[in-house]
Amino acid sequence: MTTISEVRTPAPQSPLASPTDHRGSPIPTLGMIRTRIKELRKRRGLMIALVLVNIGIPSIFLVVRLLAHAFDAKSYGPAGGYDIYSNLSAGVMYVFGFIVAATLGCTAGSIDLTEGMFRHLVVTGRSRVALYLARIPAGLAIILPLVAVGFAIVCTVCVFAAPTTINYDGVNVPAGLNLQGFETWATAHPDAVLCEFDYNGPLNIPCNNGPQGGVIVKNGSLPPGVVPPSAAMIRTDAIQIAKFNYPGYKALFLYPSYSLMVRTGLWIELEAAIGFIVGLGLGSLLGQRTIAVILMLVLEVVLTPIFSRNAIPHLVNLQRSVVGLATAHLEPGGLPQPFGGGGGGGPGGPNAASLLVPESRTVAICVIVAWIVGWTVLGAWRMAKRDA
Repeated sequence: MTTISEVRTPAPQSPLASPTDHRGSPIPTLGMIRTRIKELRKRRGLMIALVLVNIGIPSIFLVVRLLAHAFDAKSYGPAGGYDIYSNLSAGVMYVFGFIVAATLGCTAGSIDLTEGMFRHLVVTGRSRVALYLARIPAGLAIILPLVAVGFAIVCTVCVFAAPTTINYDGVNVPAGLNLQGFETWATAHPDAVLCEFDYNGPLNIPCNNGPQGGVIVKNGSLPPGVVPPSAAMIRTDAIQIAKFNYPGYKALFLYPSYSLMVRTGLWIELEAAIGFIVGLGLGSLLGQRTIAVILMLVLEVVLTPIFSRNAIPHLVNLQRSVVGLATAHLEPGGLPQPFGGGGGGGPGGPNAASLLVPESRTVAICVIVAWIVGWTVLGAWRMAKRDA
């Protein structure tokens, strides 16, 4: 007798159990990242705001200056130059770049909940952590190129539309002179050098503006009893003052150096990336955009300037934990103090970092890393634990 063994149909496996199915992996796929990019780009109002702030504001400002200088060069200075570059970089692109990047991050972190799509994403079986992490490269792929384009426009105009002379102590001086050339120029323009340049030593020459020479000349004539200076005396004093002022003159530039532009661009991009990642985590944690954006604005516009400029007793360590202070300490030399307020950073002036609450560069880097990792973990944890 032939015995037929019982044949059973194997039980169907869960799609997640298949070795070729990676939907449970916390690592986002390229398709997920592309989907997140399309999702954000569909928000036209947000995209227009990003373009206007990162590219529109500096472009409009520079175009107005170019036109004003073209029509009335005597009343309006050149559109470019070192001062325009430094003020736009540290005063506009740094602060507003963070704000719009944070707005994009808050939107990306809460868009699925506000549009009722979170449940549909969960039922696909994709890892919630992967769904969250996919938003980071997607958002950075949008905000970083916009910041780069806006900054490139600033650099281009500031280099090619820079002034041909340097304004030093209210006097227009040719740029790039060595010490000998600076002294030669000073002897050819003694009135400007003797009366306008700073000098604390004794002089043999009376000055129209005094008191450098110890005598104030009124109406172009010397007071009674004052012997007119000789040509040799004028030359000696002009060279002496030129040597005293040359270090300050040497620190001035018609336009920023290429190395400074590269370092400044990376610094602004870092600030925008921090704003997006922190905003993404905060938006995911709160589950909605409006309050998250308000909190990011308060952090950047109110809390960071206060904590960065004034050392509060017994709270200094807490102040050093603010990410805005940490990024300010990474600012390239030669730029004014961030968050407005002026002072510091200019060529020949004090370093902007010296006006901030003291913090080492190592501590600043650790604070930035802690904020990026901490808010990423909080945002991913909240998405993983949120009820679908």
